[in-house]
Amino acid sequence: MSVSKEVKRVTVHVLQAMKSKGEKITMLTGYDYSMARILDEAGVEVILVGDSASNVMAGHETTLPITLDQMIYHASSVVRAVKRALIVVDLPFGSYQGSSRVALESAIRIMKESGAHAVKMEGGEEIAESVKRILSAGIPVMGHLGLTPQSIYKFGTYQVRAKEEEEAEKLKHDAKLLEELGCFAIVLEKIPAGLTKEVSESLTIPTIGIGGGQHADGQVLVTHDMLGITKDFQPRFLRRYLELFDQIQGAVEQYIKDVKAKDFPNEHEQY
Repeated sequence: MSVSKEVKRVTVHVLQAMKSKGEKITMLTGYDYSMARILDEAGVEVILVGDSASNVMAGHETTLPITLDQMIYHASSVVRAVKRALIVVDLPFGSYQGSSRVALESAIRIMKESGAHAVKMEGGEEIAESVKRILSAGIPVMGHLGLTPQSIYKFGTYQVRAKEEEEAEKLKHDAKLLEELGCFAIVLEKIPAGLTKEVSESLTIPTIGIGGGQHADGQVLVTHDMLGITKDFQPRFLRRYLELFDQIQGAVEQYIKDVKAKDFPNEHEQY
């Protein structure tokens, strides 16, 4: 009789221990059951149910249109697939910026209705009250500084952030503040590598980089970008591990040819 091996859950404490030991943390995005199952079984520590679903799953130009209900739908799908990874869900635009009460209600809905383990929020001092209130309810919070896509219309561009001293100082201040409030980790997006190093070394909590260089305590990419399912997005920080757009398209074209040629199904593929 085979004995099933017990799966050890990744928790916020596990991530903290990884930083202490100098072990890098891996995070990828997941939006559906099938992909999340693959990511989990491959051994990624954190699956981010990102509001990037607005772009890669729904075809919107920005992350702004995705709703709280839609985020809960994606998160629920991921939760059903995952046995090991920590599941973090983005609070979507409009679900936390206006008031800390609304922020808490949004976070509680995500936790209750999806079964996820934590939420992620963009911003620093300006969202401190919301972070504090969510944490007071016992919900783990991951921060997000640097390029914050929900603020794209304020920035007007997806260029590297915090190159100027004033913005870099604010980012360092915000990172410290988020740590003091009780965030368990912070995503640093598209900032200079030297700043990532400085912030990562100044904090006791882990940093997760995306376009922030090699000195973060972990890395995150959008899975559809990393696998080459998205074709047009080609920033410097992205490494494509596969070119699935071309491979899937080729497979579909072959299927069409086989059906048209009456080659599929053959005698062995029917009853």
